[in-house]
Amino acid sequence: MKNNLLILFFLIVASQLQAQYARKYSNEFLNIGVGARSFGMGNAVVASVNDVNAGYWNPAGLSLVKDNAQLSFMHSNYYEKIGSYDFIAGALPINKNGVLGVSFNRFGVDDIVNTLGLVQNGQVDYSRIKTFSAIDYAFYISYAQKIKLKEKSFTQSLSWGVSPKLIVRKVGSFAKAWGFGADLGVQYQRKNWMFGMMLKDITTTYNTWNITLTESEKDVFYQTGNEIPVHSTELTLPKVIPGVAYKFNIAKKTTLLAETNLDFTFDGQRNVLISSKSINIDPHLGLELGYKEMIYIRGGITNIQNILDVTDTISTKNTWVMQPNFGIGIHLKNLTLDYAITALGSNAVSLNSNIFSIKIALNRKAKTEVK
Repeated sequence: MKNNLLILFFLIVASQLQAQYARKYSNEFLNIGVGARSFGMGNAVVASVNDVNAGYWNPAGLSLVKDNAQLSFMHSNYYEKIGSYDFIAGALPINKNGVLGVSFNRFGVDDIVNTLGLVQNGQVDYSRIKTFSAIDYAFYISYAQKIKLKEKSFTQSLSWGVSPKLIVRKVGSFAKAWGFGADLGVQYQRKNWMFGMMLKDITTTYNTWNITLTESEKDVFYQTGNEIPVHSTELTLPKVIPGVAYKFNIAKKTTLLAETNLDFTFDGQRNVLISSKSINIDPHLGLELGYKEMIYIRGGITNIQNILDVTDTISTKNTWVMQPNFGIGIHLKNLTLDYAITALGSNAVSLNSNIFSIKIALNRKAKTEVK
């Protein structure tokens, strides 16, 4: 019965969303991920995330922050340092069951060549070539709270969380967009089992673009046969991400956390493992081996895709590729250092993106042992 209700829910969501017009792959910089721990696990953390980074992954996980405050910083370079991606977040418990979080991320590409003024009056003038930057920002304010359960137990918890977000996107002096939306998440943990559900862009996120072009710049678009950009509204449709994780106690001081997440999208056919015009499912798999809650080794798989042929259609050879991720972490009292390396593109051995992150716990409370 529960499975039938879940299928019905997805079908209703899909039918409602297909009735709207939206661009596929909108606000993709918000789907990259944050935190080297998450990258190392193939971004499969919706069920297990329990720290300051939960405001991005699943705001319900903020309710499990036990420190007086947490801070997180991340920096990474993409595409051989062409793009830079940064993230900063903070979390603060404000009452017995509630935690407030704020976070900010920035993705930017600098020194993009602008050739709109290269030709003037039929003459080529290379001195008129300029550069510009394309920068995307997102600001989150998150809140999470535990839900009181009738069956009181130290081995289980249920929580919910919400993350309203403000988006600002800039493309040189030509275009600027403001966007608004919200994410909603729930988590349930019982002993070694962890379950999570992230409803990303649950409100549908709206980006309103304002275009500023001079008449001479519009002329270049016209003469080269390109469409002149105009003011528009870009929609990011909801994405549903359920996750489940289990922590194995494989030795006295050694644990193994295994998690899988499934990204359900409804904005048109995508090149993912399960692909259709109405519903697409993109899985993420992650493992984390921990020793003494101090040293961690991680691995993950994401971006499972079928190779496209030269016409951008799925190859009949049915050749699949995936993105392997690897990472390590060190936890020392109030400081956690994480590193991850990921592969981009179809070449699985081209590990060319390095992610570093730091997490700081402030005024750490003494742990209470539960027997």
